[in-house]
Amino acid sequence: MAGPAVRRLGRLSWRRAGLLSLTCAVFVLLFSTFVLQPFLIPSGSMEPTLRVGDRVLVNKLAYRFGTEPERGDVVVFDGTGSFVQESPGQNPVTGLLHGAAAALGLAEPAETDFVKRVVGVGGDRVVCCDKRGRIEVNGRAVQERYLYPGDEPSAVPFDIVVPGGRLWVMGDHRAHSRDSRDHLGEPGGGMVPVDRVIGRAQWIGWPPGRWTAPGRTDAFRDVPAPGGAHG
Repeated sequence: MAGPAVRRLGRLSWRRAGLLSLTCAVFVLLFSTFVLQPFLIPSGSMEPTLRVGDRVLVNKLAYRFGTEPERGDVVVFDGTGSFVQESPGQNPVTGLLHGAAAALGLAEPAETDFVKRVVGVGGDRVVCCDKRGRIEVNGRAVQERYLYPGDEPSAVPFDIVVPGGRLWVMGDHRAHSRDSRDHLGEPGGGMVPVDRVIGRAQWIGWPPGRWTAPGRTDAFRDVPAPGGAHG
């Protein structure tokens, strides 16, 4: 039978283990909140680049030091005011627990969070489509090899100029993506404010067989700067 000293040592060890676990959990949560967050992909709107169930590591520092999203970047953003006009109400405790789980990539993201590809930045004129069915940015046709096989660049024609400080974003699975095109007639016109961008999808962290950087593309390499478009 264990003596008092052994029992006290056991209780102390359990307390230390509990404190260490709590400290680690707080550190991971803070790291996820401010630096690198796992983001669970809930839909197929970005296939084949991102699949349902992928855990994407979102770099939250990518656009925090004067750098802004570029054409071709895959970004996670808060769609409140652009894709969603009002945040859905929910129980505060439930919301807090869900937010913590989502921050660790253990639950689907908030209903107001989206992941899409940047197709136009402030000042760009984005047009769909040219005679060959391609999207044009500033008068230059874009070869979007990342699109879902069989999808056309867009079944919806549009001709827009992106306001400064905003983004025109689209899913890679165009036939199954609700993106900027679907909100043209709404407040904000489907344009996402740059300050609503949570971060850049830096890496697919799970499953292991999918390890890759999802935003890499040279599709926009030859697009001229706004104002330098040609007919």
